[in-house]
Amino acid sequence: MTVSARVSQSAFDGSRLRVILLLDLYEGAQQQFLEAYELMRKQVAAVPGHISDQLCQSIENPSQWLITSEWESAPPFLAWVNSEEHVEVVKPMHSCVRDTRSMRYSVLRETGGGRPLAQDTARADHQVAAREGDGVARHALTFTVKPGSESKVAELLAGYDSPRAQVDENTRLRRTSLFMHGNRVVRAVEVEGDLLAALRHVARQPEVRAVEEALNPYLEQDRDLTDPESARVFFTRAALPAVHHVVADRPAPADLRRHALYYPAKEGRGMDLARLLAHQDATAADDPDSPVHGSTVFHRDDIVVRLVDITGDVDLDPAASLGLKGPGKAEELEALLDGAAIGVEGALTTDRNLNRLLSHADMLPVTDRTSADS
Repeated sequence: MTVSARVSQSAFDGSRLRVILLLDLYEGAQQQFLEAYELMRKQVAAVPGHISDQLCQSIENPSQWLITSEWESAPPFLAWVNSEEHVEVVKPMHSCVRDTRSMRYSVLRETGGGRPLAQDTARADHQVAAREGDGVARHALTFTVKPGSESKVAELLAGYDSPRAQVDENTRLRRTSLFMHGNRVVRAVEVEGDLLAALRHVARQPEVRAVEEALNPYLEQDRDLTDPESARVFFTRAALPAVHHVVADRPAPADLRRHALYYPAKEGRGMDLARLLAHQDATAADDPDSPVHGSTVFHRDDIVVRLVDITGDVDLDPAASLGLKGPGKAEELEALLDGAAIGVEGALTTDRNLNRLLSHADMLPVTDRTSADS
């Protein structure tokens, strides 16, 4: 098995996806859980891209359960798990589950008793090499605030004291980057080790809780972080998963600058737009002349955010900065982008509109904090 030289992760390699959900139930909640699972199972079975699932109970501790599911690829699963329908479907489980942990894996190799295997006869765009990791998990949250409150929200978000970076012996916060686009907030985090443990650690810190409480009056979506159900629903809807990450296989320049670019997609085209940017950034990682050294694409519904570490000023090469380098790429983005939502209408093949798009997509940096010993 070969290993890709560059650091990368991707939901767009075409591989089948295995999802593993570990659950710890409250005592006496098994029957309620089984009834909720049956309702969820029937609905998930009808979701495009779903292949199968299994419900398993521990032979050592009956309160511990495991749900595994298989999907044709990652995109249909991500579209389902981040949907409002999914939020409603899993609600009945909340009152019987003490703790959960979700893990997602692409199927790289498989043994099957001599029969032809799907992965062995994979399409050209399927993952054929193991990816090189850097030990870092990436995730983002996004939410909107009431129009007119943007400056106050930016002040609150920029002024908090950073929580302790070390979570436990295996997990630490590496970097937090926070940006705004109009009244939309995007907070991206990088974690060495266990992402869930880090997010829980941050949520418990007094300085963070104080800022979150101070933000509540300005949020467009009401929440009560003291109510577990309200907090769960808010953070589920705010989740902005990383669907692609790549870093060039060359030394990092000293003058890297981090930007976040916002790409609102036409209705139903968010995944296609994220895929386009992911493929473009994978190509840029192999181009020694590209100013983009590394990038992460985040996607949810019709929201796509691209975090880029770039050499020099972002406007020196607008096409490369936007991920549109190459023939026909501007036209492809134009077909997927909601230009009216970002204030740029017309052909993106003109230098004027390309520069306008870069200016309008470039998000306002609020804070970018790296732990001292990362």
